[in-house]
Amino acid sequence: MRVVPAAWQYVAIVIGAALPALLLAPWLAPIVLAAAGFVLWFFRDPDRLPPSTGVVAPAEGRIRAIDVMDGRVQLSVFLSILDVHVIRAPAGGKVIEHAPVAGGYWPAFSAAADRNERVELHIQGESGRFDVDLIAGAVARYISTYVSAGDRIPRSARIGHIAFGSRVDVKLPAAYSLADVTVSPGDRVRAGETVIARRPDAEES
Repeated sequence: MRVVPAAWQYVAIVIGAALPALLLAPWLAPIVLAAAGFVLWFFRDPDRLPPSTGVVAPAEGRIRAIDVMDGRVQLSVFLSILDVHVIRAPAGGKVIEHAPVAGGYWPAFSAAADRNERVELHIQGESGRFDVDLIAGAVARYISTYVSAGDRIPRSARIGHIAFGSRVDVKLPAAYSLADVTVSPGDRVRAGETVIARRPDAEES
């Protein structure tokens, strides 16, 4: 099973924190191993096979909301602790901005999460600019990105991950309308595979 690099750091924390207890109560060893195994499973990084065309979901989880913000369609994906937390590019293109933004740590499903700490990635695709916001939650205090400004990336490429429950917003180019969206609030999506928007006259690939 492939895992993100940060997984081993968290496994070390789990084992290190439990070491004194293990010395006093060796019977706790199976519990500690199970906890370390859960951490590895949480940080799993499975391969994804994107469809030939269309804008793909940047995160794995459930569609929380679909809105029009400043004239552009925005979709929010809520990630539970059971979802894969590797974030992927919704479309191919050039990363034109990588901007960490300070903020709070409200629950990712709440309206207050709009003010949470985040990393904003702007990707210039074939049909315009895609804005992908990796948003921390109440528990998530670690956002890691794999790309920098100036990088050219393919659709569905791994662009980062967030630890322990969070939210990802993607704002589509102005050329897309609500009629082009192929999912609804409450739908489950798979990062890099589920098509969330499609335009017959300008397919992302």
